Amino acid sequence: MKAEQTFTIKQTAEQTGISEDTIRYYEKIALLPRADRKDNGHRIYRQEDIHTIRLLSCLKKTGMPLEEMRPFLAVSADADPAEYPELVERLMSHRENIVSQIASLQQVVDYIDMKLGEGRMRRDCSDESGDDSSEKTGEGIKARSVSPVEMRYFPVSAKSG
Repeated sequence: MKAEQTFTIKQTAEQTGISEDTIRYYEKIALLPRADRKDNGHRIYRQEDIHTIRLLSCLKKTGMPLEEMRPFLAVSADADPAEYPELVERLMSHRENIVSQIASLQQVVDYIDMKLGEGRMRRDCSDESGDDSSEKTGEGIKARSVSPVEMRYFPVSAKSG
């Protein structure tokens, strides 16, 4: 029988992208079970622990508070979601919030992109080269179309210009 592979806290931190201090903190608040120890007292982690830490990291990136993560950790990775309809509902609701946040952030990115585009057009149009080239008249400048999402950020007077 092959011995189960174990990892130090440093190796676990490297594999999960979570700092050693954060892993210790998660253990301290019982978000993670207390790690097994070697004879010298050093923590050892198994692949299952790494999967759990990755789940915590994923949920944390979504903005989920630590206390709201606890119920998800009680469910084994191979469990049937149908057995936990309340957790599925919570996760679906959390997902909807994330999708809404992504849409809001995309609106901000679209607005910034449009403003950056306006800045380039002003710079091109105010070129003091002295000739009446197509740059000065606006010919040859490729204007980007404005999406309906972007239009929500502008007052009516800006929409026409």
